[in-house]
Amino acid sequence: MSLTVYAPASMGNVGVGYDLLGAALAPIDGSLLGDKVSIAASTSGVQLKVEGHWADKLPPEPKENIVYQCALFFMEQLNKQDGVALTLEKNLPVGSGLGSSASSVVAALYALNEYFDRPYDKQALLRLMGEFEGKISGSVHYDNVAPCYLGGMQLMLDTQAKVCDSIPSFENWYWVVAYPGISLSTSKMRELLPDHYDKSVAIDFGRNLSAFVHASYQQDAELAISVLKDVMAEPYRASAIPGYELARDALDKLGMLSTGISGSGPTLFSVTDSLETAQAAQAWLDSNYVEQGLGFSHICKLDALGTRTID
Repeated sequence: MSLTVYAPASMGNVGVGYDLLGAALAPIDGSLLGDKVSIAASTSGVQLKVEGHWADKLPPEPKENIVYQCALFFMEQLNKQDGVALTLEKNLPVGSGLGSSASSVVAALYALNEYFDRPYDKQALLRLMGEFEGKISGSVHYDNVAPCYLGGMQLMLDTQAKVCDSIPSFENWYWVVAYPGISLSTSKMRELLPDHYDKSVAIDFGRNLSAFVHASYQQDAELAISVLKDVMAEPYRASAIPGYELARDALDKLGMLSTGISGSGPTLFSVTDSLETAQAAQAWLDSNYVEQGLGFSHICKLDALGTRTID
């Protein structure tokens, strides 16, 4: 038996929902923006091969790769003596704000769970994904892992019974994402944030997030856009991302409805309900925000499928 799994890129926070909201991305041109993991039988132990555009940014030693560590854990937990050979196709840049580590972890654990006849149920597997991704990002947060695995827009619940649940999305929205070509450490970007927030900021955060969720269920796009703002992280991170503030202002002038930082950055996202405006925004970003040969941009919808096996 052999299989290949695809795990889509994701936006953590989605601006308004710091650590509590995440969304999976699907480029409208049909390309797959995310990592792939293939698994097959091997003679013994765990073997890992890494390929793909961003493979050279990962540790050369297989045992230092999170995909290898996921496989080793699975084999030990199931007391399996037979071997597995994995191939990671690294298609997302490290430290991009597109859920790169989550994509690798989710693809690996999903592939292993399928290969070994699903010993973990959906919630247990999701918690395991969060635990492994936390080893890379520095702490356990599900706002990339959950949408990457389950697809769509996911709201973090983190109750004993349920990690997250999906909320309705706006089908006519286009999400333009642009990765400029530099990497930023998630843990270092978290260090930019204050240890304590003023009460008024906490109230604004709660009001904006609850209003966004309410608007999503009501399909009130105007309300959703009006509260799609980041009061928790962007004020402290914006100046640390070269060119971000300039890009945000330019996108606003082009008619984009809202712009924010994807995860910890440096990727930005910008929302519109007009394909023509999205294309104009992408063209501006390609000329002014993305470093040619290093970065990229995509016009996306939300990926409703999440992680899945592919041919």
